[in-house]
Amino acid sequence: MPKIIGLTSEEAKLRLEKNGRNIIEKKTKINPLKILISQFSSPLIIILILASIISVLIGYLPEQTPNFLDAILIFTIVLISGLSGFFQEYKAEKSIKALQKMAMPIVQVIRDGSVIEIHSSEIVIGDIVLLEAGNIVPADAKLLESFNLKIDESILTGESESIEKKIGDEIYMNTSVYVGSAKIKILKTGMQTRIGKIADKLQKISENKTSFEIEIQKLSKKLFFTVGIISIIVFIFGLLKYDLYTSLLTSISLAVGAVPEGLPAIVVLALTLGSKKMYKKNALVKKLDAVESVGAINIICTDKTGTLTKNEMSVSQLYLNNKAYNTDGIKKDEKKLIDEIYHLIKCGILCNNTKIIGHPEGKRQYLGDQTEVSLLKIGEKFNLFKEDIEKKYARVNEIPFNSERKMMSVIVRQEKNKKKTYLYSKGATEILLNKCKFILENNKIRKITNADKKTIIAQNENFASSALRILGFAYKEINNNKYDENNLIWLGLQAMADPPHQEVANVLTECKTAGIRVIMITGDNAITAKAIANKIGLKSTDVIEGNTLNKLSTKELKNKLQKGINIFARTTPIHKMAILKILQKKYQVAMTGDGVNDSLALKQANVGIAMGKNGTAVSKESSDIILLDDNFTTIVVAIKEGRRIFSNIRKFINYLLVSNLAEILVLLFATVFLTLEKPILLPVQILWINLLTDGLPALALGADPAKKDIMKDQPRKKGEPIINKRLAWLIGIIGAKKSLILMATFFIILPKGEDIARTTLLTGFIIYEFVRIASIRYQEKLNWFSNFWLLGALGVSLLFQIIIIYTPLNNFFHIVKIGLYEWGILSCGAIIGFILTILITKIIIKKIPE
Repeated sequence: MPKIIGLTSEEAKLRLEKNGRNIIEKKTKINPLKILISQFSSPLIIILILASIISVLIGYLPEQTPNFLDAILIFTIVLISGLSGFFQEYKAEKSIKALQKMAMPIVQVIRDGSVIEIHSSEIVIGDIVLLEAGNIVPADAKLLESFNLKIDESILTGESESIEKKIGDEIYMNTSVYVGSAKIKILKTGMQTRIGKIADKLQKISENKTSFEIEIQKLSKKLFFTVGIISIIVFIFGLLKYDLYTSLLTSISLAVGAVPEGLPAIVVLALTLGSKKMYKKNALVKKLDAVESVGAINIICTDKTGTLTKNEMSVSQLYLNNKAYNTDGIKKDEKKLIDEIYHLIKCGILCNNTKIIGHPEGKRQYLGDQTEVSLLKIGEKFNLFKEDIEKKYARVNEIPFNSERKMMSVIVRQEKNKKKTYLYSKGATEILLNKCKFILENNKIRKITNADKKTIIAQNENFASSALRILGFAYKEINNNKYDENNLIWLGLQAMADPPHQEVANVLTECKTAGIRVIMITGDNAITAKAIANKIGLKSTDVIEGNTLNKLSTKELKNKLQKGINIFARTTPIHKMAILKILQKKYQVAMTGDGVNDSLALKQANVGIAMGKNGTAVSKESSDIILLDDNFTTIVVAIKEGRRIFSNIRKFINYLLVSNLAEILVLLFATVFLTLEKPILLPVQILWINLLTDGLPALALGADPAKKDIMKDQPRKKGEPIINKRLAWLIGIIGAKKSLILMATFFIILPKGEDIARTTLLTGFIIYEFVRIASIRYQEKLNWFSNFWLLGALGVSLLFQIIIIYTPLNNFFHIVKIGLYEWGILSCGAIIGFILTILITKIIIKKIPE
């Protein structure tokens, strides 16, 4: 078949401009105007605005004065608060979209005669794309070449069975390659594809809210109803003392100030900013609630190759003719020895799907699995190049590897002798040996004996005990179209070194301290798995292989897990699912995977983690997080970041609710029990407190760094709410303490007059908020300079408060200037409040466990 050069880069660029990007356009686009309007659509805000308008209109009745000043000020504060909420929510939406773009799949395409990798969105009509097992079909296309291709079309048909495809057949966007490989020509892209037309008919693709967002919204609703009831009480008692307008506006202002309506937006923004931070540390978050979920992980079920190890495979040992060879000790001029190993090396080169870019004598780029890359590189060491071998042997078909078979075969035809066809196989040693009837020894074929098999298995175990990954190789000549994999001729073993990541041992120690259990689930044999585990310090009471797992009942497997078995070898994705389901009944489990068949486990896990370098497109699509460096250490980095974000979310919920509870208690007490000329806090003052304390400081808390010992904390329990028992006690008692100090401050200043006492109280609300933040940071041993955003937010809030006290703006807020005496009282209150908060926190932490 003539070489396909594909489109030129210039031609592809023109087609992209003409037809647009290869994406499914979502109808629900970010609408800034809609987000802005939503900030003012809350019933409380609408009532507040209407009440202000009515207060102005009432002023035109006989013997009444229009209240323009309060109305304008309320409008201004509502506008500023709404704009602040808009920017928070708009930024959160933009951040989510940016994260979705980062997760866009990479595809291999032929451009200008070379194989290159591009984002699937850049595919154009006419492009030639290469597919292999695990890839997602990037657009509607026609099959040009196919090797045993089966496509999973369940996304379109709902049928779970994969469908065999032949040359000339059409395949469709977003279906996935179950097994085999292919070369396709793109026919339709984007909205013109079959799935694009379905999406268009639906008019919009709805995006469900994450479970964490739903929990936050439920919390907000509970607070809304609680505050609503209290506001009604304040209104009723207010009517007994003040006029209708004052009572109504005070109760509504209290509701607006006390309900943290911006909480969902602040939480989403904290999650998205955390997602971006994770991305910089090589963890790409695909689903927003995974940021929170990953922080609660109790157990990590991880693969070995590429996750715990570097996946930098290099063939270090060969075994054939009953002898092991260290590849570094073989010289290029040892012709006789190279002739003997030729068949073994050739089998590894032919039974291989790695693509190569670059000339044999120049810089080479390898696109494929690292195990297969190592088989090519050992060939190149002895001047056996894939390009030369493939000129002599043309591939006819392929029987692909999968986790059940644990082997792969290719059928090739010798170009010099068209009648000669061969089947070459590679796979797990014990699997492949069972398929062999003969053995190649000193370039002569003879029957293989049980003694031969025992010797080979013993050598396999010897290699495995040195933490080497081993593959067996075999072949046979075939004279018909039946490509069965029996009666093969054994060639030998190739053993690859794959060293662990240097930092993994320390990270496993950190996991143990953090209360996180690590379980290795690998396709490698038990000896290799145990050897790697010993190197990295992964403790396990025993090792269980897949064939043993098949015989265990659910109860027996549960008992094995409870007894501390942390290594499972020769496993399949079905085994992964069985282990996962048992663990999930009690724990939050993260599961890593890279293959097509791992997709079920990745979806089932609390946090599915796919490999970014060597993972299939299907596994990436099924996951919540993609490791861009395939490194186990990155999982633990993501857990730490998840814990930090959740801790900060709890932190600003703690901060907000303590503030809001104090507002409620002070206003409720004063309205019910005190006799004052005016309410203890006027509506505009309540809204001002809400603007200064619920805005920038709360948002800045989300940027706090992790406390130093965050990875020494135990993971939070499954199903534990945001406001757990301990946090509820902290909010309740510290909120009550704060309200008592505020009331004491008011009563101490009251002899100097209501206006100056009210001004001091208003300032106290602002100052004592800083005290709450200071006590939180003291408890977590955080330096003030570790979060400049927070310093800036507090500085701005204090500056604004000073401005409205000491400038003519004080007339608008119905306050007066305060002197050193009042500031002295506030300072004393702040010191007392800080000390009491620390004591209360220590007592609650001691009495109420997490």
